[in-house]
Amino acid sequence: MESFRTEAEQLVTSAALGYDQKIRRLAGLAVSALPCPDLSPLCAEALQARVICDMYEGNAPFTPRYVLPDYAKALRNGVRHLELEPPTNLDDALSFLTILYSQVPSVTTYPVYLGDLDALLEPFVPAELPDAELDAKLRRFWIQLDRMLPDAFVHANVGPGDSRVVRSIWRVERTLRQVVPNLTLKVSAETPDDLIEDAVRTVFVTGKPHFVNHPMMVADHGTDYAVVSCYNSLKTRGGAHSLVRLNLKEAVARHVGGIDAFCEEALPHWVELTAELGEARIRSLVEHAAFFETNFLATEGLIDIDRFSLMFGIFGLAECVNDLMAREGFEDARYGHDERADAAAHRLTRRVAELVAARPLPYCGGGGGFAYLHSQSGIDLDLDTTAGTRIPIGDEPGLREHIATCAPHHALFAAGISDIFHVEETVKANPQAMVDVIRGALSVGMRDFTFNLDSNEFIRITGYLVRKSDLVGIEEHGSRHSSDYLAATAEINHTVTTRAVKRITAAELSPRG
Repeated sequence: MESFRTEAEQLVTSAALGYDQKIRRLAGLAVSALPCPDLSPLCAEALQARVICDMYEGNAPFTPRYVLPDYAKALRNGVRHLELEPPTNLDDALSFLTILYSQVPSVTTYPVYLGDLDALLEPFVPAELPDAELDAKLRRFWIQLDRMLPDAFVHANVGPGDSRVVRSIWRVERTLRQVVPNLTLKVSAETPDDLIEDAVRTVFVTGKPHFVNHPMMVADHGTDYAVVSCYNSLKTRGGAHSLVRLNLKEAVARHVGGIDAFCEEALPHWVELTAELGEARIRSLVEHAAFFETNFLATEGLIDIDRFSLMFGIFGLAECVNDLMAREGFEDARYGHDERADAAAHRLTRRVAELVAARPLPYCGGGGGFAYLHSQSGIDLDLDTTAGTRIPIGDEPGLREHIATCAPHHALFAAGISDIFHVEETVKANPQAMVDVIRGALSVGMRDFTFNLDSNEFIRITGYLVRKSDLVGIEEHGSRHSSDYLAATAEINHTVTTRAVKRITAAELSPRG
């Protein structure tokens, strides 16, 4: 109780947090004070040592981590709980969605998914509406989203097809230059190059959108999927009960032996303990908190428990691989720079995927009765440990080598994986070159492609965006966006601004005389 009071006092008196942020964090503190679900002694010990992790999201979850409502169904049928009738025009549709967003829960307390906005809004856009008026309406909507949902994990999707709404969103983004919402463009073979180029030009200004491999996503989730929060891919009308993760760096530190023994003896042990933690959190949410029996999103059919699953994350792959390489006698073999290290990394992720796919979990119909594997992008408290399956910040190789190293992992991570590429601003003179890079990266197996200009005011931390200027003086005067406080700590701990800068060039691989 004394610790609880101390933490509450720190929150109440913090100059870095605003009124709304304090309320939400105090609520989180209360959840963390609840008793933890029953765990075996081994699982509890691993959690205490942080070899496995519950993301510090409270001992007894009362809402799913990520919720992806069927907004199209809501627009068609209305929402009884909110006394909302189906909208008949664009203004009503935008107002309807704004109201509904305020009632969608998540681990951040803000909605992490705003819908596939082009598909949702295009039917409400009359052909005679001029582009300038469409832009004005979406601009007002965009400002509302940023001011009412001030959190960079709020995310919307568009694509893979073209539409007036998509083009308007790009124009609005480039003029407003605001953090919320984060955006993903779904990319398929049918997506026009000029739409991707328009999106690339938007990245030059705002650092968004992400570019996601639509055929790969459909193969894993069906056509009804979305990318939410940073880059977490899940079924719509579903979501993720919780996220638990395994720290491979800490796991290998407790292992004696080389890579063979680690794969066959250590990994099964740690994967099982991580799954046990996940199962306990799922049962707490579903059976104890009874979320799906009481929340209107479930009772009105806007979400379905059978489309939810657990996200099983891993991180610290780079440190794990480099440690194992040294034990095998290859001290200079480094992940991202050596074929032996890269092969070992791919072996490790395949082994984790096999183990996760063989461990049944309750209430995980979205994943066919199993967890979704996720390359977890890290949190601000991860010290000296690389996010997910990424190459350590500042040690990234050239662009082609970077893609070749990371791409083989992507197919394994149905719940999301991302590698962030810091690109030199000279590419602004040739945006089509960036289109070619994106097309090429997705064609060789990347699930998600995310890039940012080294000179941009916007910077990606783990997957979410912040403005550099918003991080200045945050301890003295705070920030409007709740995610900025996390970003400020992450920059201190992980120096994300030091990512290796890529120059986009073209050259013959085998030049002829």
